[in-house]
Amino acid sequence: MKEGRTHKKFQKFGMVIDLDKCTGCGSCMVACMAENNVPFRKDESNKLLSITWMRVYKLTNGMPFPKTDVCYLPRPCMQCAGQHEGHSPCVSVCPAIATDYSMESGIVSQIYTRCFGCRYCMASCPYHARYFNWWDPIWPDGMEKYLSPNVSPRMRGVVEKCSFCFHRYQLAKDRAFMEGRPELQEDDYQTACTQACPAGAITFGDLKNPGHAVSKMVEPDHKHGGRPKNPHAFRLLERLGTNPKVYYLSSREWVRRAGDNYLENEKKVKKPVHHG
Repeated sequence: MKEGRTHKKFQKFGMVIDLDKCTGCGSCMVACMAENNVPFRKDESNKLLSITWMRVYKLTNGMPFPKTDVCYLPRPCMQCAGQHEGHSPCVSVCPAIATDYSMESGIVSQIYTRCFGCRYCMASCPYHARYFNWWDPIWPDGMEKYLSPNVSPRMRGVVEKCSFCFHRYQLAKDRAFMEGRPELQEDDYQTACTQACPAGAITFGDLKNPGHAVSKMVEPDHKHGGRPKNPHAFRLLERLGTNPKVYYLSSREWVRRAGDNYLENEKKVKKPVHHG
């Protein structure tokens, strides 16, 4: 290596959601929509046409009272891993390279001006985390003044999804550069949903940084295939090998089993129902 040349430090931003703390209030959904200029329609009763980057689902163990148990599960984009760490289904199928995996941040991007709406990514995403714009957004009179200037509104005919508030990452890097700091601190870059959660159920940070809370919560056990040492940690549909960067915590076994569809008896756990 030539003198004076340094390797760029790659990060791996991820999220840990404690389902035992989540109350299903939907604050994360509202904060996400406001932060990212997520469009909405006058009539939102048809959830098949709704766009919700962060969606909260309601799970139940299906048992009669008094054994009934309910769990609320927030689902952002899982930011599936890239090269050498599994595969990102959406990145693999996009013919326009409108979605790509960032080796620098570990975030799966979505470039709206490249997207021509083939929706292959939607078909390939096992988490239903992508949404298609059927109409141009129409904002109520005066509301355009409250839109975030850091996020471009999407036009009809393109797909959009959760980006881990990537614009905040860019702003944090600019601020750190101006202050002469080579690295970001944990609090420099946080997603809107993380900050809005009143129960503190969402934790965000760099999974590669041992000093960050998310890294400590899901520290991998390399002796057992890299699975988290925390026995309450799991990821959705982990059997698919997509290596999501969103981890969940729950002390309830039925919740952890439902997360990967390991159901000995399908009648014990009902299918997720959209909440909110």
